[in-house]
Amino acid sequence: MGVFDRLKAQLDQEEWPNVYLFKFIVENTPAQIARATALFDDTADISFHESKNGKFVSVTVKEMMLSSEAIISRYEKAAQIKGLISL
Repeated sequence: MGVFDRLKAQLDQEEWPNVYLFKFIVENTPAQIARATALFDDTADISFHESKNGKFVSVTVKEMMLSSEAIISRYEKAAQIKGLISL
C-alpha cells in the first residue's frame, strides 16, 4: 500500500472537478516558501500565516482540482521538498 492510499480512497468519494484545500508548513525563508508555492498554478488562491515566533509559515492553498489523482500527484511532489510538512 502506498502512503496516500487512504487519502485517495477518501477523495474518490468526492465529485471532481472541485476546489481542494492544501495546507503545508515550511521554514519561514524565501526559498522554502517559493518551493511550496511553485507546486501550484497562477489561478490558485494562496495565503500565508507566520508562526508565533516567526520561524515557520503555514501555506494554505485553494485550487480547482480535476481529480483525486491530481491531488495525490501534488502531495507526492510536495513530499520531495525537504522540511515541508503536509497537513
